[in-house]
Amino acid sequence: MSARLNSAAARDIAYHIHPYTNLKAHETDGPLIIASGNGVRVKDDAGNEYIEGMAGLWCASLGFSEKRLADAAYRQLTTLPYYHAFAHKSHDPAIDLAERLIQMAPVPMSKVFFQSSGSEANDSVVKLVWYYNNALERPKKKKVIARLRGYHGVTVASASLTGLPNNHRDFDLPLPQILHTECPHYYRYGKPGESEEQFATRMAESLEALILREGPETCAAFIAEPVMGGGGVIVPPKGYFQKIQAVLDKYDMLFIADEVICGFGRTGNMWGCQTLGIRPNMMSMAKALTSAYMPLSAVMVDEKIYQVLVRQSEKIGVFGHGYTYSGHPVAAAVAVETLKIYEERKIIEHVRRVGPRMQAGLRKFADHPLVGEVRGLGLVAAVELVKNKETKEAFDPKSGVGLYLYKRAQANGLIVRNLIDSIAFTPPLIITEDEVDEMLSRFKRALDETMTWVEMNRLRAAA
Repeated sequence: MSARLNSAAARDIAYHIHPYTNLKAHETDGPLIIASGNGVRVKDDAGNEYIEGMAGLWCASLGFSEKRLADAAYRQLTTLPYYHAFAHKSHDPAIDLAERLIQMAPVPMSKVFFQSSGSEANDSVVKLVWYYNNALERPKKKKVIARLRGYHGVTVASASLTGLPNNHRDFDLPLPQILHTECPHYYRYGKPGESEEQFATRMAESLEALILREGPETCAAFIAEPVMGGGGVIVPPKGYFQKIQAVLDKYDMLFIADEVICGFGRTGNMWGCQTLGIRPNMMSMAKALTSAYMPLSAVMVDEKIYQVLVRQSEKIGVFGHGYTYSGHPVAAAVAVETLKIYEERKIIEHVRRVGPRMQAGLRKFADHPLVGEVRGLGLVAAVELVKNKETKEAFDPKSGVGLYLYKRAQANGLIVRNLIDSIAFTPPLIITEDEVDEMLSRFKRALDETMTWVEMNRLRAAA
């Protein structure tokens, strides 16, 4: 092996394709290699410590060193390391987990279907919508409406649901049966003099107009994250989901709640549906289901949908959908232990105590020259950068301001995420108030350093 391939970073460059990465830049920059974790902190292979302000990818809710989850995985690995759920087979971890999830549901749900990722869960949701309407002999009622800037995954169907251009560009997406309605971001898209409630009404009217243009007989479902994650942590305006729900009820459309990020306490309730007043027919979930210690996702369906699935599978002879790892016993055992920890340690109550400190601390940056809006709920938030606070003008993406701030945060020992020049925060749910303060202090240094760089490069007009 050549000298170039001796280091881990060089071998990474040589052999590894990274998701959501500029592959050309990676050939020069290489990776940040994370070697260990403890609580809300991780260390790289050089020994540098970081507060993980994103809980990895919105997911390591119990931090990076929860021994109970490791023990749960080990116990299951030494008992039954794998089995499937095809053809009437089952095992205790999947049964226990399904029962717990149904009991925890924010509205009455009937059954749980397991996958391994949020993308797979939302891919399954699309297939279930189509299967459901075929079973009801409504072959035209197939269109699923998502939202611009929504994020639902990267499989062919779930990436089509995702309303972000780079998830479609050169992948020949979205699929023709998947549509997008407007993004309910009041700060960006509210009209002068328009109240939040008026804006919410306009968003619902826009959805209804889309349904009428397409034909209500062709529109089957609507999918939404309670709080948009990958599109920039967008909190809906007051009354939004109640107005949307009324439109869906009017046209006999299913409401699918994507709880992949919001579920399991992130917004200060067990479910984002509870925080935002949503009554879904289906729910997808992943990430904090296992605190990301094992890959696992799930879809819950209500009784109305389940009974249709039963009738159609009886007619065909099989429910022809599923995965090798559906309800994997090790992942399911870790999920059951995760849910026990949430309950025993009163994690939701903890989020309700600590979340306001993070939200208040971030809102102190609202007066900073680079900050246009600070938004969030519980322990999920974003700081949006702007070139001009008065006009809300965004920076030219080519200027790389958000990317620069992301890198300065990392240099100051804080890992965050840059989403269209909105800096996202979703720390592990176990974060303490002192750790919140330290996270915000590190972010302030990075923000001030970015301001100096912006002024030096004359990227914004002088005040």
